[in-house]
Amino acid sequence: MRRTFLQTRSEVSLVVRNGEQLLLTLVIPVLLLVFFSVVDVLPSGTQEPVDFLLPGIVALAVMSTSMVSLGIATGFERTYTVLKRLGATPLTRGELVSAKMLSVAAVEVLQLVILVPLGVLLGWQTGGGTAILALPAVLLGTAAFSGIGLTLAGTLRGEINLAAQNGLYLVLLLLGGMVIPMSSLPGPLRTVCEYLPSSTLADVMRDSLTGAGNRPGLSWVVLAVWAVVAPVTAARTFRWH
Repeated sequence: MRRTFLQTRSEVSLVVRNGEQLLLTLVIPVLLLVFFSVVDVLPSGTQEPVDFLLPGIVALAVMSTSMVSLGIATGFERTYTVLKRLGATPLTRGELVSAKMLSVAAVEVLQLVILVPLGVLLGWQTGGGTAILALPAVLLGTAAFSGIGLTLAGTLRGEINLAAQNGLYLVLLLLGGMVIPMSSLPGPLRTVCEYLPSSTLADVMRDSLTGAGNRPGLSWVVLAVWAVVAPVTAARTFRWH
């Protein structure tokens, strides 16, 4: 536990020192939310644009930071033998994965604190949702996507990891109902995509923030499964070099 805490503190300090990346992580979701709330170009159905967009943008921010940013950064740490040196210490793979997940969770909570008040300013209304449930949704999503990103970073080399992270991000973005409604997908494809981590996170976020979830009960269960299976897989398959 102490090693995990110390490594988490080290990971958080690295995030803070990398000010440009932290700024992009916080600013890009804000710009997307403001732009698409003001310029109504996405198919949001009968909902106000901000009511449809806020849950999806929060889910998108979680996926971007937890999977892509963390996964690519960790891949570079493998390339430059940073992880090889860590592997020579008593730190275990599970402790490293836990520390990285906790450090990312801190950033995700900050994103939530910024995006939700901004949504209120843009006219967001909770409807029948329970906004407090957005926090556990973010934490489960962080665990799931961090696990996926670290599984790729811990098994793939350099450029392959970079391509895999970005390619998977694009697939999960387009098929996950974050900014494009799931109803736009063909029937059989939609059925499969409803079990993706991106679609389940978007669904529970939409249910929490607007009360407009599709199948929130099932989505919570599936997301929780991803949040357990992905980090365990990362810890078991992770290679230091």
